[in-house]
Parts: sequence; structure tokens; C-alpha cells
Amino acid sequence: MKKTFLAFAICISTLTTFAQTNDVVDIAISSKDHTTLVAAVKAADLVATLKSKGPFTVFAPTNAAFGNLPKGTLETLLKPESKATLAGILTYHVIAGNLDAKAVVAAIEKGKGKAVLTTVNGAKLTASLDGKNVILTDVKGGKSKVTATDLKGSNGVVHVIDAVLLP
Repeated sequence: MKKTFLAFAICISTLTTFAQTNDVVDIAISSKDHTTLVAAVKAADLVATLKSKGPFTVFAPTNAAFGNLPKGTLETLLKPESKATLAGILTYHVIAGNLDAKAVVAAIEKGKGKAVLTTVNGAKLTASLDGKNVILTDVKGGKSKVTATDLKGSNGVVHVIDAVLLP
């Protein structure tokens, strides 16, 4: 029993240290579900920006979310000539500041069911609740559900989403 508890305590300590010393980019890099996002961040030349002091709140689409884009879209976006467009899409998933799940829900409640968030690219994103789920709606009406929250890093927080949002 003592050995099991000690192993558990070491595991928790390691995860806490990892989150506190790794930034939002490192969190994405460490996830097998975000390899496409990491490739896109690299292609858009946003690694240095997202490794900076921040703080940032990142709504991170999964590989499956990118896979749901129309056929050929991702391949086109990853081309060097699409760098500006890709950067605009990726920065639409980032809010300046550190909004954990509790803060997002509080903003939605304060806004009587909606919170309008200004993204790093300057466009608006609307957060609302569907039951206990936070739903993000982009300016084109596309929706994404937050599927995991509060992956805390040294320069912000990452929330996992199930669709790519478009500015």
C-alpha cells in the first residue's frame, strides 16, 4: 500500500511539474491527438509567439477536428503560400489571457448565456453552454465543443476542442 501511494504521489508530482514548466506549445507537442495542430503551428511560424510569456488561452483542435475539414483544405493550408491564412486561423483559436474553465463558464453566466471573446487575430468567438458543455461558435456559425479543459502550462492554459473554428 505504501509503495502504491508513493508511486501515485511521484506520478502526480511529475505531472504537476511538467505542466508548470512546459508552455502551451509543449502541452500540444506532448499530445498524440494534436500532431496536426503542432505541424500547423510550425508551418505558420507561430512556435516562438506561443512560447512567449503570454498568458494565452488556447482552444486546441484535435487531429480528428482537422480531419473533418473539407478534403484538401489542410494540405492547402500547410503550403508555404498559405502561411498568412493559416496563421489567421490558428490565432483565431487563441485568447490573450489565462481563462481556465471556471472563468469561461463565469463569463458565459455573466453574459446571460453568452460570452463574446476577442481572439488574438482580432475576430470574435462566442462561448455558450449546452447543458454542461461549453460550445464555441465562430463568426461563420461553425460550432466546436470543448472536450477537455484546464491543461495548464507555464504561459497559459489549453482547452481541447472537437472542430476547427474559422474566422
